[in-house]
Amino acid sequence: MDTDELIRAGENLTTEFKSHVNDRDLTKAVACLANGEGGVLLLGVDDDGTVVGAKPRHGATTEPNRVAALIQNTTEPALPVGVTLEKIDGQEIIRIEVPQADPGPVGTKEGVYTKRVIDTTGQPQCLPMTAHEIVSMGMVMRGQDYAAAVARDATMHDLDPREFDRFRALCKASGDDLGNLADTDILKALGLVPLSDPISLGAVLTFGRDEAVQRWVPNAEFLFQDLRSRGSTTNERTVGPLLRVAETLGRLIDERNDATELMVGMHRVEVPLIPSVTRREAVANALVHRDYAALGPTVVQITDSEFVVSNPGGLPPGVTIANILDQSRPRSPILASVFKRAGLVERRGKGVNDMFEQQLRAGRDTPDYSRSTPDSVVVTVPLGTADLDLVRFLLTWEDERQLPLSLDELRVVHEVKAFGSATSSEVAEELSMIATTTRRVTARLAELGILEARGTGRGRKFHLTARFYDLAQDRNAYVRVKGADPFQQERMILDYVNAYGSITRSQAAMLCQTSPQQARAMLKQLVDEDQLLLVGERRGARYVPSATSSATAK
Repeated sequence: MDTDELIRAGENLTTEFKSHVNDRDLTKAVACLANGEGGVLLLGVDDDGTVVGAKPRHGATTEPNRVAALIQNTTEPALPVGVTLEKIDGQEIIRIEVPQADPGPVGTKEGVYTKRVIDTTGQPQCLPMTAHEIVSMGMVMRGQDYAAAVARDATMHDLDPREFDRFRALCKASGDDLGNLADTDILKALGLVPLSDPISLGAVLTFGRDEAVQRWVPNAEFLFQDLRSRGSTTNERTVGPLLRVAETLGRLIDERNDATELMVGMHRVEVPLIPSVTRREAVANALVHRDYAALGPTVVQITDSEFVVSNPGGLPPGVTIANILDQSRPRSPILASVFKRAGLVERRGKGVNDMFEQQLRAGRDTPDYSRSTPDSVVVTVPLGTADLDLVRFLLTWEDERQLPLSLDELRVVHEVKAFGSATSSEVAEELSMIATTTRRVTARLAELGILEARGTGRGRKFHLTARFYDLAQDRNAYVRVKGADPFQQERMILDYVNAYGSITRSQAAMLCQTSPQQARAMLKQLVDEDQLLLVGERRGARYVPSATSSATAK
């Protein structure tokens, strides 16, 4: 991004302004950005974006190469940066391009470690890194597995034979040959015995006695909370080896996992509140991927509307909320291997994808990771009322065709159902899916007879077929969806606004007899065409005539 644009955008997680700093504070500021996501440091700009110009750093001038050399020589490990001089409003600005620490963390030669974060007020800050954050980040960025670290002075006596038996039973049930090995051979096969031959932290986490886990991995604490309004609140704390913890948490969830019965043809099908795959993968992922160097428990909660699993430590490097369905990078490959061999997670490393698929097949919204932060991962699984009509339709169609739908196909079907009818571009925007993928999937679903298309070109809309509404016993809804004329609906909305001055999304939905999602899409189209203008936010949001449409009307 150009420097002008950076200044106009203001300070954020990856952009920092300094009017002037000495060499010591310059190094601290650069290291702070590096320990976040990297970014740009602009010298000669006040915090409010006012350009004041950078003071010369080398006599009467500033030499970019010397600034870069200073930073590289005063950071540990040495951090290479890019430094350029730019003229903004006649003032000289020093622009420093800071890469993300790799490996990290990066500190000053004086031993100062800070990281770039967004504080509770939404403002960027550089805060000191705690000892456990430094250790944790160092291991992750250097590709070091926490589970491979030595548990100093630990011996085989600190490991519980019953946990080895638990692992063997799980392996045999999943068809893995490790179930036939002796204790020490299991440790070696799993990489839980370091080269110097003591016991590793991973061995303690997997097979340790309770007192051993508490001694060597004191942060391995797990909470289960049932916070639903019905019945008494449950709050159970568990500390112990991971395989036993996974079994305990699974039991606590299953004891509270209701199911809804659904008739599909002659068959009775149960739709669980929390699908078994969702429960298994959410819990196992939290145990395997959490940062055991970070303070705080892993928390599993059931509320009236959500199933939530949260754990310390952000997403592994390279994994983001946007690419979580495409990337699988365990924080601890050793612990991930333990759970795969025991049959507790999906072996392909696509457990998150399976969670999404099972939620969609249960007629519910997909898991949500938006509450995650750089310091924690939070997955929220909606537990709202299942769309049983859609569940029945999908089960019937797949049973008749003996052809399971893919995850992308399920996501598109659910989105089209939510909209009533939608273009492939609208679906792509809602699902953050590549446009070409969405076009391919909608075309495929139309070929399979799940979707029908209306219109041509970019305005071509898709909706569910008559078969869905027949199974849902709501044939009138099919007629409404199929027969809806978008041009007529848009005309109705514009006439309403011209008559009454404004319209809300709910009023538009009622006027056109469409869903709120469809009304939102139509209103957005009218805004894009500069016929309406959106004013206000949230509940106060309404649509009024744009300046162009008002002038045309006159």
